[in-house]
Amino acid sequence: MNNNKAALKAALPYTIPVLSGYIVLGAAFGILMNSKGISLFWIAFSSVFIYAGSMQFVSVALLTAGFSPFSAFMMTLMVNARHLFYGISFLQKYRNMGNIKPYLIFSLTDETFSLLCSAKPPKNVSEKWFYFYISLLNHTYWICGSVLGGILGSLLHFDTHGIEFVLTALFVVIFIGQWKSTRNHIPAIIGILSAVICRLIFGAADFIIPSMILILLSLTIAKNPIERRGIK
Repeated sequence: MNNNKAALKAALPYTIPVLSGYIVLGAAFGILMNSKGISLFWIAFSSVFIYAGSMQFVSVALLTAGFSPFSAFMMTLMVNARHLFYGISFLQKYRNMGNIKPYLIFSLTDETFSLLCSAKPPKNVSEKWFYFYISLLNHTYWICGSVLGGILGSLLHFDTHGIEFVLTALFVVIFIGQWKSTRNHIPAIIGILSAVICRLIFGAADFIIPSMILILLSLTIAKNPIERRGIK
Protein backbone atom coordinates (compact mmCIF):
# COMPACT_ATOMS: atom_id res chain seq x y z
CA MET A 1 0.00 0.00 0.00
CA ASN A 2 2.81 2.43 0.90
CA ASN A 3 4.52 1.64 -2.38
CA ASN A 4 1.29 2.40 -4.24
CA LYS A 5 1.00 5.75 -2.48
CA ALA A 6 4.59 6.57 -3.34
CA ALA A 7 3.92 5.66 -6.98
CA LEU A 8 0.81 7.87 -7.07
CA LYS A 9 2.70 10.78 -5.52
CA ALA A 10 5.54 10.38 -8.02
CA ALA A 11 3.21 10.07 -11.01
CA LEU A 12 0.97 13.06 -10.23
CA PRO A 13 3.35 15.90 -11.23
CA TYR A 14 3.96 14.33 -14.64
CA THR A 15 0.25 14.35 -15.42
CA ILE A 16 -0.48 18.01 -14.60
CA PRO A 17 -0.01 19.21 -18.23
CA VAL A 18 -2.40 16.47 -19.35
CA LEU A 19 -4.89 17.54 -16.66
CA SER A 20 -5.12 21.05 -18.11
CA GLY A 21 -5.61 19.74 -21.64
CA TYR A 22 -7.98 16.89 -20.85
CA ILE A 23 -10.30 18.94 -18.67
CA VAL A 24 -10.82 21.51 -21.45
CA LEU A 25 -10.88 19.06 -24.35
CA GLY A 26 -13.01 16.57 -22.42
CA ALA A 27 -15.41 19.39 -21.61
CA ALA A 28 -15.65 20.20 -25.32
CA PHE A 29 -16.56 16.58 -25.97
CA GLY A 30 -19.18 16.62 -23.21
CA ILE A 31 -20.70 19.84 -24.54
CA LEU A 32 -20.81 18.42 -28.06
CA MET A 33 -22.49 15.22 -26.87
CA ASN A 34 -25.03 17.20 -24.88
CA SER A 35 -25.82 19.38 -27.90
CA LYS A 36 -26.81 16.21 -29.75
CA GLY A 37 -29.28 15.28 -27.02
CA ILE A 38 -27.09 12.53 -25.50
CA SER A 39 -27.50 12.09 -21.76
CA LEU A 40 -24.84 12.57 -19.10
CA PHE A 41 -24.79 8.82 -18.43
CA TRP A 42 -23.71 8.04 -22.00
CA ILE A 43 -21.18 10.87 -21.97
CA ALA A 44 -19.54 9.32 -18.90
CA PHE A 45 -19.93 5.79 -20.26
CA SER A 46 -18.16 6.61 -23.53
CA SER A 47 -15.34 8.39 -21.70
CA VAL A 48 -14.78 5.36 -19.48
CA PHE A 49 -14.96 2.66 -22.14
CA ILE A 50 -14.07 4.34 -25.46
CA TYR A 51 -11.41 6.73 -24.12
CA ALA A 52 -9.86 7.40 -27.51
CA GLY A 53 -9.73 11.18 -27.78
CA SER A 54 -10.30 12.00 -31.44
CA MET A 55 -12.33 8.83 -31.94
CA GLN A 56 -14.73 9.94 -29.23
CA PHE A 57 -15.43 13.10 -31.19
CA VAL A 58 -15.95 11.00 -34.33
CA SER A 59 -18.28 8.72 -32.38
CA VAL A 60 -20.70 11.62 -31.92
CA ALA A 61 -21.28 11.70 -35.67
CA LEU A 62 -21.52 7.90 -35.80
CA LEU A 63 -24.16 7.86 -33.07
CA THR A 64 -26.27 10.59 -34.62
CA ALA A 65 -26.03 9.20 -38.17
CA GLY A 66 -27.34 5.74 -37.30
CA PHE A 67 -25.40 2.72 -36.07
CA SER A 68 -23.45 0.64 -38.58
CA PRO A 69 -21.06 -1.86 -36.90
CA PHE A 70 -18.83 -2.29 -39.95
CA SER A 71 -18.56 1.45 -40.61
CA ALA A 72 -17.83 2.09 -36.94
CA PHE A 73 -15.13 -0.60 -36.94
CA MET A 74 -13.42 0.73 -40.08
CA MET A 75 -13.59 4.33 -38.90
CA THR A 76 -12.11 3.41 -35.53
CA LEU A 77 -9.34 1.41 -37.20
CA MET A 78 -8.41 4.31 -39.48
CA VAL A 79 -8.56 7.00 -36.81
CA ASN A 80 -6.66 5.04 -34.14
CA ALA A 81 -4.35 2.89 -36.28
CA ARG A 82 -1.39 4.83 -34.87
CA HIS A 83 -1.94 3.00 -31.56
CA LEU A 84 -0.68 -0.17 -33.25
CA PHE A 85 2.73 1.46 -33.42
CA TYR A 86 2.50 2.63 -29.82
CA GLY A 87 1.82 -0.97 -28.77
CA ILE A 88 4.76 -2.33 -30.76
CA SER A 89 7.15 0.12 -29.16
CA PHE A 90 5.88 -0.78 -25.66
CA LEU A 91 6.16 -4.57 -25.95
CA GLN A 92 9.20 -4.66 -23.67
CA LYS A 93 8.05 -1.90 -21.32
CA TYR A 94 4.77 -3.70 -20.55
CA ARG A 95 6.21 -7.20 -20.58
CA ASN A 96 6.03 -7.93 -16.82
CA MET A 97 3.05 -5.84 -15.73
CA GLY A 98 0.94 -8.73 -14.48
CA ASN A 99 -2.80 -8.26 -14.01
CA ILE A 100 -2.74 -4.51 -14.72
CA LYS A 101 -1.33 -5.02 -18.21
CA PRO A 102 -4.78 -5.06 -19.94
CA TYR A 103 -5.66 -1.70 -18.41
CA LEU A 104 -2.28 -0.21 -19.34
CA ILE A 105 -2.84 -1.31 -22.95
CA PHE A 106 -6.40 0.05 -22.97
CA SER A 107 -5.39 3.43 -21.51
CA LEU A 108 -2.41 4.08 -23.80
CA THR A 109 -3.55 7.32 -25.39
CA ASP A 110 -1.31 9.75 -27.29
CA GLU A 111 -0.59 11.85 -24.21
CA THR A 112 -0.03 8.87 -21.90
CA PHE A 113 2.31 7.34 -24.47
CA SER A 114 4.30 10.58 -24.63
CA LEU A 115 4.63 10.74 -20.86
CA LEU A 116 5.61 7.09 -20.44
CA CYS A 117 8.30 7.45 -23.09
CA SER A 118 10.16 10.02 -21.00
CA ALA A 119 8.96 9.71 -17.38
CA LYS A 120 11.17 7.69 -15.05
CA PRO A 121 10.06 6.57 -11.58
CA PRO A 122 12.23 7.41 -8.54
CA LYS A 123 14.47 4.62 -7.27
CA ASN A 124 12.14 3.71 -4.38
CA VAL A 125 9.00 3.56 -6.56
CA SER A 126 7.70 0.53 -8.45
CA GLU A 127 7.88 1.07 -12.21
CA LYS A 128 4.74 -1.02 -12.63
CA TRP A 129 2.59 1.14 -10.34
CA PHE A 130 4.20 4.36 -11.54
CA TYR A 131 3.04 3.59 -15.09
CA PHE A 132 -0.36 2.50 -13.80
CA TYR A 133 -1.03 5.73 -11.93
CA ILE A 134 0.05 7.93 -14.83
CA SER A 135 -2.41 6.03 -17.02
CA LEU A 136 -5.19 6.07 -14.41
CA LEU A 137 -4.82 9.76 -13.58
CA ASN A 138 -4.96 10.74 -17.26
CA HIS A 139 -8.04 8.57 -17.75
CA THR A 140 -9.68 10.15 -14.70
CA TYR A 141 -8.98 13.66 -16.01
CA TRP A 142 -10.69 12.83 -19.29
CA ILE A 143 -13.75 11.39 -17.58
CA CYS A 144 -14.04 14.39 -15.26
CA GLY A 145 -13.66 16.83 -18.16
CA SER A 146 -16.32 15.03 -20.21
CA VAL A 147 -18.81 14.93 -17.34
CA LEU A 148 -18.12 18.59 -16.56
CA GLY A 149 -18.77 19.45 -20.20
CA GLY A 150 -22.01 17.50 -20.18
CA ILE A 151 -23.19 19.43 -17.13
CA LEU A 152 -22.11 22.80 -18.55
CA GLY A 153 -23.72 21.98 -21.89
CA SER A 154 -27.06 21.48 -20.19
CA LEU A 155 -26.78 24.80 -18.35
CA LEU A 156 -25.00 27.09 -20.81
CA HIS A 157 -24.98 27.56 -24.57
CA PHE A 158 -21.87 29.02 -26.23
CA ASP A 159 -19.71 28.66 -29.35
CA THR A 160 -16.88 26.16 -28.83
CA HIS A 161 -15.38 26.53 -32.31
CA GLY A 162 -11.59 26.13 -32.16
CA ILE A 163 -11.46 24.62 -28.69
CA GLU A 164 -9.89 21.45 -30.14
CA PHE A 165 -6.61 23.40 -30.49
CA VAL A 166 -6.05 22.65 -26.80
CA LEU A 167 -4.90 19.17 -27.81
CA THR A 168 -2.31 20.59 -30.22
CA ALA A 169 -1.02 22.92 -27.50
CA LEU A 170 -0.77 19.98 -25.10
CA PHE A 171 1.33 18.01 -27.58
CA VAL A 172 3.68 20.98 -27.99
CA VAL A 173 4.20 21.25 -24.22
CA ILE A 174 4.94 17.51 -23.90
CA PHE A 175 7.30 17.62 -26.88
CA ILE A 176 9.27 20.54 -25.42
CA GLY A 177 9.57 18.67 -22.11
CA GLN A 178 10.93 15.58 -23.86
CA TRP A 179 13.34 17.68 -25.94
CA LYS A 180 14.77 19.31 -22.83
CA SER A 181 15.07 16.01 -20.94
CA THR A 182 17.43 14.39 -23.51
CA ARG A 183 20.86 15.39 -24.76
CA ASN A 184 20.56 13.73 -28.16
CA HIS A 185 17.62 14.73 -30.29
CA ILE A 186 17.96 12.26 -33.17
CA PRO A 187 14.62 10.44 -32.46
CA ALA A 188 12.74 13.76 -32.22
CA ILE A 189 14.30 15.04 -35.43
CA ILE A 190 13.44 11.77 -37.20
CA GLY A 191 9.84 12.11 -36.02
CA ILE A 192 9.54 15.72 -37.18
CA LEU A 193 11.10 15.11 -40.60
CA SER A 194 9.02 11.96 -41.15
CA ALA A 195 5.80 13.79 -40.35
CA VAL A 196 6.68 16.76 -42.59
CA ILE A 197 7.67 14.53 -45.53
CA CYS A 198 4.52 12.38 -45.27
CA ARG A 199 2.35 15.47 -44.81
CA LEU A 200 3.70 16.89 -48.07
CA ILE A 201 3.29 13.61 -49.93
CA PHE A 202 -0.01 12.27 -48.60
CA GLY A 203 -1.84 15.39 -47.44
CA ALA A 204 -3.41 16.34 -44.13
CA ALA A 205 -6.05 13.61 -44.11
CA ASP A 206 -3.82 10.60 -44.75
CA PHE A 207 -0.32 11.31 -43.46
CA ILE A 208 -0.48 9.88 -39.91
CA ILE A 209 -0.16 6.16 -40.68
CA PRO A 210 2.60 6.62 -43.32
CA SER A 211 4.42 8.87 -40.84
CA MET A 212 4.28 6.16 -38.18
CA ILE A 213 5.59 3.57 -40.62
CA LEU A 214 8.44 5.84 -41.72
CA ILE A 215 9.32 6.70 -38.11
CA LEU A 216 9.33 3.03 -37.12
CA LEU A 217 11.55 2.05 -40.06
CA SER A 218 13.91 4.98 -39.52
CA LEU A 219 14.32 4.32 -35.80
CA THR A 220 14.87 0.62 -36.48
CA ILE A 221 17.63 1.40 -38.98
CA ALA A 222 19.19 4.02 -36.68
CA LYS A 223 18.77 1.96 -33.50
CA ASN A 224 22.46 1.17 -32.92
CA PRO A 225 23.77 4.73 -33.46
CA ILE A 226 21.04 6.08 -31.19
CA GLU A 227 21.79 3.59 -28.42
CA ARG A 228 25.49 4.37 -28.64
CA ARG A 229 24.60 7.97 -27.89
CA GLY A 230 22.76 6.91 -24.76
CA ILE A 231 19.15 7.10 -25.99
CA LYS A 232 16.81 4.23 -25.13
